[in-house]
Amino acid sequence: MSYLDKSIEEISNALKNGDITTDELVKESFDRAHKCQDMFNSFVTITEENAKNQLDNLNGIKNNPLKGIPYAIKDNFSTKGILSTASSNILKDYVPFFNATTVNKLYKNGAIMIGKTVLDELAMGGTGTTGHTGAVKNPWDKNRLIGGSSAGSASAVASGIVPFSIGSDTGDSIRKPAAYGGVVGFKPTYGLISRYGLFAFASSMDHVGCFTRYVKDVAYVIDAIKGQDEKDMTSLPDDNIKYSEHIDGNVSGKKLFYIEEIVDKNNYEDTMDNELEQILDNFNNIIKNCENLGMKVEKISINKDLLKAIFPTYITISCAEATSNNSNLTGIIFGSRQKGASVDEVMFNTRTKGFSELIKRRFVLGSYILQKENQERLFLNAGRVRRLIVDKMTELFSKYDGMILPATGSIAPKFMEEVIDKLSDRYLLLENHMAIANFGGFPSITIPCGFVDNMPIGLNITSGIKKDLELLNIAYAIENTMNYKGQIAGGNDHE
Repeated sequence: MSYLDKSIEEISNALKNGDITTDELVKESFDRAHKCQDMFNSFVTITEENAKNQLDNLNGIKNNPLKGIPYAIKDNFSTKGILSTASSNILKDYVPFFNATTVNKLYKNGAIMIGKTVLDELAMGGTGTTGHTGAVKNPWDKNRLIGGSSAGSASAVASGIVPFSIGSDTGDSIRKPAAYGGVVGFKPTYGLISRYGLFAFASSMDHVGCFTRYVKDVAYVIDAIKGQDEKDMTSLPDDNIKYSEHIDGNVSGKKLFYIEEIVDKNNYEDTMDNELEQILDNFNNIIKNCENLGMKVEKISINKDLLKAIFPTYITISCAEATSNNSNLTGIIFGSRQKGASVDEVMFNTRTKGFSELIKRRFVLGSYILQKENQERLFLNAGRVRRLIVDKMTELFSKYDGMILPATGSIAPKFMEEVIDKLSDRYLLLENHMAIANFGGFPSITIPCGFVDNMPIGLNITSGIKKDLELLNIAYAIENTMNYKGQIAGGNDHE
């Protein structure tokens, strides 16, 4: 096994012991990136020149677990002097003059950026197919998507190019691709990691997070990038706790719950198939594993109408916020300017040619929602429903240490597969519950938990605000009851 395939702790120790050099490790990562690019399309930009500069500056950086370790980052993070497109034609030539805070922190910790990864355009989407450079393919099966919007970041870890990557999560954009790609995906408490330099989608729900192949690796990454940032007024004071030093897998006495309406097979009589049945059976086995670890797992009931409201509430709020946040992409200040006889015509042509049909539909919907005559009925009502959901979850997290549910209701879909009816119970319940964590800013993690039809599936765990360390410890304990940590699509074969 290559050192690149090992955990962050193992790679760090190998570098310190001289078993491998940083140059060798980074070269192998670039070799894999180039080899896999044609197969999976993970990257918008592979940043070899930038990496050379970082390698030259490593001597001045103190030893820490991320020093010398390659990583990839979603292309909606600002990187000074490096193309940052958000996978949109309107920003296809945009090169920022500053780094996102997350980029600066990783630089100070000695991590080596090897590329900017493909996303759904402007991070709006869950398929990984709408980026301006093309669709991202799932390394487990190139005929299947890996999900989005953090598609390239997920595939770069799943294919073994890097041990960790950075993404953003507004509804499930890290955690669902993690499930489809057989890797770990973590979204922290809102504000734990600065969003300065992250291109805004829906600001009240945007989170910075990461992909890894081991739960404990998440802790090393979060240790490096968490903390208060004066450039982000929503960031939280650092708790000054090294998460990586406090994960021990001791979860005896912890209490978890799951929502009966989401996993009850009786609720899926009309949509039940072999995939869903295996996913639900797998979940029931995991509950037994949790109980064997000394945890108590209870089922609770939530009004089904409230659960069905998750998706429309998410769409209403996110489209409205996205329309406002992206109003500067006009070709006047930002964007690839198109010609026009007037300022209005320049803006009209720029936005018409610069955005895909999906994005334009979302902006039209967002504009409609924000119109004065519609705000009370649509936007403000969505906020009230969001509050009902968050209040219910906050009440539950005062009694329980976490919520445990299947991450998805299916394996990664094929590219040409018929889209699931968006009004079905299966779509509304099992495919959208992870947005709850974005509504309330709750920390949430997806870990690999098995295979169905030779494709990976995931388990999602969500905890209360600022319970990130406790959540990681629960996920670490559950991870150790299964044999899916550290897996790479293709069985570590990069020969």
